[in-house]
Amino acid sequence: MKQDIVIIGAGIVGLATAYKILSNRPETRLTILDKETSVAAHQTGHNSGVIHSGLYYKPGSLKATNCLSGYHQMLDYCEKHEIAYEICGKVVVATSPEEVPLMENLMKRGMQNGLEGIRRLNTDELHEFEPHVAGVAALHVPQTGIVNYKQVAESYAANIRAAGGDIILGSKVTSIIPGQHTCEVITSGQTLTTRLVVNCSGLYSDKVAAFTHQPMDYKIIPFRGEYYELTEEKKGLVRNLIYPVPDPNFPFLGVHFTRMINGGVEAGPNAVLAFRREGYKRSDIHLGELAETLRWPGFRRVASRYWKTGMGELYRSFSKTAFTQALQKLMPEIREEDLVPGGAGVRAQACDRNGGLIDDFLILENEYAVNVCNAPSPAATSSLAIGDTVCGLALKHLD
Repeated sequence: MKQDIVIIGAGIVGLATAYKILSNRPETRLTILDKETSVAAHQTGHNSGVIHSGLYYKPGSLKATNCLSGYHQMLDYCEKHEIAYEICGKVVVATSPEEVPLMENLMKRGMQNGLEGIRRLNTDELHEFEPHVAGVAALHVPQTGIVNYKQVAESYAANIRAAGGDIILGSKVTSIIPGQHTCEVITSGQTLTTRLVVNCSGLYSDKVAAFTHQPMDYKIIPFRGEYYELTEEKKGLVRNLIYPVPDPNFPFLGVHFTRMINGGVEAGPNAVLAFRREGYKRSDIHLGELAETLRWPGFRRVASRYWKTGMGELYRSFSKTAFTQALQKLMPEIREEDLVPGGAGVRAQACDRNGGLIDDFLILENEYAVNVCNAPSPAATSSLAIGDTVCGLALKHLD
């Protein structure tokens, strides 16, 4: 049967988009395809579970507007569907006087983005929130929370199926052939005819976009983030979420402490180049994908610009001592024996030809497809808001 919309990717963004489409137009014939045997198998399923408040993002950017809307929609959704979450707040800690102006800029940005209750803390006030943290000043951001995003994604999937949508797992898309007014989506097991393709394929979004959109001026560069967890005896050192002041020139937030909804505490992540797009371990290598990354002119420019930072991240990947030292900037009493290996995630970072690490959401569309090409953090928090955006674009194509 001919479909109205085929969505490629059963991560949280693809599922949220389908949920919104079927909520707005229940008669839509919609199928989601994913090559894995479960939903939320990659970025969503390896997420640390933070409900972001919108502190970091440039006012007016898609990141900022979608995060603010998505935050409230996420809380409402969790309430309605009885998914456990907690608005626990976080502190962003300046560990040196040089970081204080950057911290104050963050506070201004958060206030411009509409955050309520954000305030500056002196050392004594910081210790009321997090007694074991070292810092010269901090921000308290009360609107940050925690949730299990895999559980959220599974709930989206259940609602999609209940609304008549189809989710076909274990079905890898191998090509898309545009025709007159329809496309043929060819998978490892079947061919589907559809009026529109919506590409939410995360780590392979550029590959899927290239089937319908040329030329491609960006490439996904995979960065692995590795975590430790605090031992059971040391979990009490962290009450909620503890973040450093981020480097404004680097698109990662730095190693931090995250209390999770299941009661554990993660420490990390670092950010190292993954040697394959789904490379969750240092030993995961795909020579073809690695060569593709290294050949990309944008990546070579990024590497030349950030090589010192990159070498530091790589060193921490191989040295537990170095990883511990990075954590000790925030919490001096942490010791190597307090850390046990945790999980890892891979971030799909879009990079243009000139070495620009694309910081905002990027959506490319044509008559055949809507391609969600870059959906970095806070994509999970923002999933329902991104779903609104992509739903609006998709339904215009069907009108």
